[in-house]
Amino acid sequence: MAARRRTWIWLAAAVVVVALAAVTLVWFQPQKLFYDDRVDESLPSAAAAETPGTGGGAAVVTVAPPGPVDLATGTFVSREHETVGTARVVRLPDGQVVVRLEGFETSNGPALYVYLSQNPATGEEAAFDAEFVDLGPLKGNVGDQNYAVPAGVDATGWTSVVIWCDRFDAAFGAADLAPATAV
Repeated sequence: MAARRRTWIWLAAAVVVVALAAVTLVWFQPQKLFYDDRVDESLPSAAAAETPGTGGGAAVVTVAPPGPVDLATGTFVSREHETVGTARVVRLPDGQVVVRLEGFETSNGPALYVYLSQNPATGEEAAFDAEFVDLGPLKGNVGDQNYAVPAGVDATGWTSVVIWCDRFDAAFGAADLAPATAV
C-alpha cells in the first residue's frame, strides 16, 4: 500500500513539474534569449508613377520627390534590457511616414511592440503605455526595420519611440525624438 501511494505522489509531482515547465515555456518564452530574429529592411522608396497619355499620346511619367526626409531622430537608451540603435521618423517621397530603426539591437522576448509614446525615454516605466500609438509587433530584435505610422497621426507630436513588452508591461528600450535639423 505504501509503495502504491509513493508512486501516485511521484506521478503527481511529475505532472506538476511538466505543467510548470509548459507554462514557463509558453508564457515567459525563455528560449527566445538564446536566439536573435534578424531583420534587414531597406528604407522604402517611392517608384515613379506612370500616367496614361491623352488622345493616344505617350504615357507621362511623374517623378516623385528626390528622397526621404528625416523629421525626427533619437538614440535608444536601455530600460529593462540592453537596447542600442537609432530611431528615425522619415517622410517618404510619396508622403507616407515611417519610423525606422537602424543599427538596432535588443533582447528577444515575448509580445514586443513598437510604440510612439508621450513619455520621455528616461521617464516613468508605467507611463509608456498610458498615451501611445501602437506601430505593430517588433519584426526582429536585431537589424534595420520600418514601421508605418497610421494615416492621420502626426509622428512629430510624440516624445519617444519605445520597444514595449506587452506581456510584462516593461520597456526594453526607448529613444527620445528630437526634430531633425535642416540640411
